Amino acid sequence: MSPTANHARGGTLALLGGGEWSDGTRDLDRELIAASGAKEAVVIPAAAAYEHPERVADRAAAHFEALGIKARTLPVLNRRDAEDPNHAEIVRKARLVYLCDGSPLHLRSVLKGSVLFDAVLSAYHGGAALAASGAGATLVGDPMVDPRGGAYTVGLGVVPNLAVFPYHGTAAAHLRERSIDLLPRSARLVGVDDATALVRDRDGSWRVAGVGRVTVYEGRTCTAYAAGDTVPDLG
Repeated sequence: MSPTANHARGGTLALLGGGEWSDGTRDLDRELIAASGAKEAVVIPAAAAYEHPERVADRAAAHFEALGIKARTLPVLNRRDAEDPNHAEIVRKARLVYLCDGSPLHLRSVLKGSVLFDAVLSAYHGGAALAASGAGATLVGDPMVDPRGGAYTVGLGVVPNLAVFPYHGTAAAHLRERSIDLLPRSARLVGVDDATALVRDRDGSWRVAGVGRVTVYEGRTCTAYAAGDTVPDLG
C-alpha cells in the first residue's frame, strides 16, 4: 500500500507543534489512550536518530507510565530498521503510535515507501491513534514545510493538501512568512504551537488541544484557534 493510497479516516490523528510528552500534552495523551483503548504506546524515534535517541525512550517511558500505560520505543533509526518485518508487525498491531520530533528530512528518508510506514497506515486506518510531533507532524501532511528555508517539499500525505508549520509561536518570522508566501493554492497551512495539537477525531472533525493555539492561513488572512475550539473546513 502506498502512502497516498488510502485516505479513509480511521483512528484519532494528533499533529503536535512540538513539545511531546510534556505537562502541556498530558491531557491530550490521556484522550488518545482513551479513544484508542491502548495499553501501550509504540514510539518511532527515527526523527531523533542524530539527537540522542536513547533519551526519547526514557522520556516516553516516564511520561506514559504516569498515564497508566507502557511505552515501547522501537529501535528504528534508519531505512534498514524500517524494513524490518518484526518492527512492522508490532506497529501494525499497535493502538497508539507516536512519531517523535527531530529531523523531518531524515524521518522521510526512513519511512517513505517502507514496510514500517505501511504498518503505520494500517494501524491508523484500523482505528489506532496516530500522534506526530514537530518533524513528524510536518511530514504527515503534504506538502511538507521544508525546514531548510520554509519552502515546500513532498510529505507522506496521510492528510493531503494540509501543510503543518510546527513551533509556530516561537519560529523565526522570516521562515513563517516564506511558508505563507509559497503555499500552493491547493493546500491549507496550519501553524501549531509547542505543546499544542491539531486533532482529527474519528468523525472527521478537527479541534485544538493543548496549551497554545493553532493558526489557519488563507493567503495573508489567518484565524487562530485555542484549546477546545473546533477548526472548520480542513477536510
